[in-house]
Amino acid sequence: MAGAPGAMSSGRPGGRTSEDREEDTMTQRGGPVAATSLERVWRVPDAQVAAGRIPGYVAAVRLGGRVQVRAGGRTAIETRSAPMREETLFRIASLTKPMGGALTLGLVRDGALALDDPIARWLPEAANPRVLVAPGAPLDRTTEATRPITVRHLLTMTCGWGAVLEETPLQAAMMRRGVYPGPLPPRMSGDEFVARVADLPMAFQPGEGWLYDTGIDLLGVLLSRATGQPLSDLLAERVTGPLGMTSTSFGTPHTDRLATAYQPGSDGLELLDPPDGAFAGPSAFEQLGSGLVSTAPDVLRFFCAMADGGGPVLGADSVALMTADALTGDQRRQALPIVGPGGSWGLATAVDVEAADPWMAPGRWGWDGGTGTTARVDPERGTVGVLLTQRAMTGAQDGFDEFWAAVAAAATAA
Repeated sequence: MAGAPGAMSSGRPGGRTSEDREEDTMTQRGGPVAATSLERVWRVPDAQVAAGRIPGYVAAVRLGGRVQVRAGGRTAIETRSAPMREETLFRIASLTKPMGGALTLGLVRDGALALDDPIARWLPEAANPRVLVAPGAPLDRTTEATRPITVRHLLTMTCGWGAVLEETPLQAAMMRRGVYPGPLPPRMSGDEFVARVADLPMAFQPGEGWLYDTGIDLLGVLLSRATGQPLSDLLAERVTGPLGMTSTSFGTPHTDRLATAYQPGSDGLELLDPPDGAFAGPSAFEQLGSGLVSTAPDVLRFFCAMADGGGPVLGADSVALMTADALTGDQRRQALPIVGPGGSWGLATAVDVEAADPWMAPGRWGWDGGTGTTARVDPERGTVGVLLTQRAMTGAQDGFDEFWAAVAAAATAA
């Protein structure tokens, strides 16, 4: 029943063995991370299920070197729907971005491309971009770009294309062309996406501002072209395969495991995407910014690997580069409506630069997904956490503060 205590396990993220199950028993009996250490964390999503705010969730937290996974509620609003389980699939939305950052930096390490390479080498559609004379100017009031757009600009989302939050001619044009960021994949190929975006003027000169999302999706097409491989093959070869993330993919044939997605409406939760909807089967456009389906243990496996130095995907130097603040003070001010107070942006991930809230800490990093997902690594407190729900966010800071406050408190109490 919705609101009933969730199922909990602990041990290693990913595959389960008899040894793991033995460790579970020891942990729940009072091992290094006793079950009670995280009880205040589980109370947060359990209460949201009981209140009807979310139909269900799966959460996973590593604290003190041990992992606990908790599932609560159901995969859909209907009372006869399946209960949430450790293996339930979610549309993880922008939690895809840090995985894309790791993929990119792995290719940089191996010499396939460099951060300061001009993107026009692989995206000729963007070889001669125009720049608006002011962000809110009419589309025909443009000037030439003063410098090339680089791979780094895409990762840091300082390229000039992205989610314009104000009602401007550029925002309207992105919506008309179907390239404005949203919770579901655009109905076009990656090549068509690049063509439609690159035909629009940029809001600012490359490297001089910050706009969310679009740069990472352009980057995904670039990586595929640079390597001659589909993005799904690249990710499997370099990230999900080495880490054993067997349930992570662009779309899924396992729709029986996929939770129904909802969005808040005037009369409660409304259907956003059914299991046999936009993420059923392979994707026409493999979005590096938001296209993955995954499970809480898989997502935790990725963030734990990065927290532990990056192997076997990256080296520690690459992880440090990815999770370092990459923005100027002015760019952080522009990013504030998205990253929130005390936040900034690195290479495809958010980064805390100050403790604007008690659960934040300089160097804490990770991100949120608009479909109702969140993950963070907190080096200061030694925690890695993931919460996957199927309730879409209503804004950039909607829904996760209580969870992260509880994780921070559990770390202090452990």
